[in-house]
Amino acid sequence: QVQLVESGGGLAQPGGSLRLSCAASGFAFDDYVIAWYRQAPGTEREAVACIRNDDGSRNYVDSLKGRFTISTDNAKNTVYLQMNSLKPEDTAVYYCAQSRTCFGFEYLTMDYWGKGTLVIVSS
Repeated sequence: QVQLVESGGGLAQPGGSLRLSCAASGFAFDDYVIAWYRQAPGTEREAVACIRNDDGSRNYVDSLKGRFTISTDNAKNTVYLQMNSLKPEDTAVYYCAQSRTCFGFEYLTMDYWGKGTLVIVSS
């Protein structure tokens, strides 16, 4: 069955960096897309970025473009989210999710979700 396991969360200082990983299994990795989302306490889940595993094409929400980078390692069936210049407002549980297309990923139109990894940005 489809499994998505996030890791790499933790405590980071403002201005610091973290790299999150999403290890995928149970499906033909190259045929699907993986997206990252986040949910801060008391808020709705929001989209961060999406990547096609077959050609590496990427989509970002405009507000995070430039600080966050999504990438894929097809040999490891893993998608990464590199987060730089972290801010306290980046504190959230970060989720990865899988679907057939990045089209509409901003509207949380994904089929399978991981359980999330917590990122706390604080001094």
